[in-house]
Amino acid sequence: MLELLQSHHRLGGAELARRLGVDERTVRRYATRLAELGIPVEAERGRYGGYRLMPGYKLPPLMLTGDEAVAVVLGLLAGRRLGLPGEAAESALAKVQRVLPAGLRDRVQALRETLEFTLEAREGTRPAADAVLTLAEATRERRRVRMRYRSWRGADSERELDPYGLVFHSGRWYVTGHDHRSGETRTFRVDRMLSVEPGTASFEPPADVDPVRHVLGSLASVPYAHEVEVVLEATLEDARDRVPPSIATLTATAGGVLLRTRAESLDGMARFLAGLDLPFTIRTPDELRGAVRDLAARLVARAGR
Repeated sequence: MLELLQSHHRLGGAELARRLGVDERTVRRYATRLAELGIPVEAERGRYGGYRLMPGYKLPPLMLTGDEAVAVVLGLLAGRRLGLPGEAAESALAKVQRVLPAGLRDRVQALRETLEFTLEAREGTRPAADAVLTLAEATRERRRVRMRYRSWRGADSERELDPYGLVFHSGRWYVTGHDHRSGETRTFRVDRMLSVEPGTASFEPPADVDPVRHVLGSLASVPYAHEVEVVLEATLEDARDRVPPSIATLTATAGGVLLRTRAESLDGMARFLAGLDLPFTIRTPDELRGAVRDLAARLVARAGR
């Protein structure tokens, strides 16, 4: 029962009884026994009541099985690889290892020293932990926040935001929500927030809100040198399988799927389109046609060698 309460914020009596294979009377007896051992288990009455450990209670020294220790270490190592703050992951790993039994600690250290990743390491940004936690709490409680934000141009602004969700992508933390300054759903980088404070106003998010899709769509629309529109001769489902949402937006249109994106290099866009292996028609820019012809000529020349 203690293990279940450690891993869940709150569990109802019936759910605890089901997981433990006992009746609810036995669950109540277990809760009393834990309290007698000095472990404060709170019993909450009512429809949404249940059992939970008292907030802030510090459990005895960490006890992990071999599988649990491997799961924690792999999670922290993979997190560092994905771009999560390295110092925090390193200190967490050190704390976990300090409380492991000697034999298991040595085996976990061997894993750290020998494990390799095929995934390329990313250099992550490090937002303030308080900002991440404040936004997470506000998202869960549907509470508006006030923030000071610095744009990529270096301009500071004060905003009120109804946060819909936090998203970690390519080494960076993002929050998406309704920005009351612009009146639109916007995406903000958390590491550019100079301060975040919870407000008092509440909100209801749209029924179809999808923070991940919105963040990826926002990244796909970041300003670049060229606006690109290409019609792919494919179904929308097939196009979505080949084109990540962070690269372009896709909409059904007459004759196929309209791909809209922005590109810094038309040569790179030509290679991307060729890699899709789909017939396509270029709408804009006209210069992309030349880049595609140049790519085709280079490939023909290499094929003849």
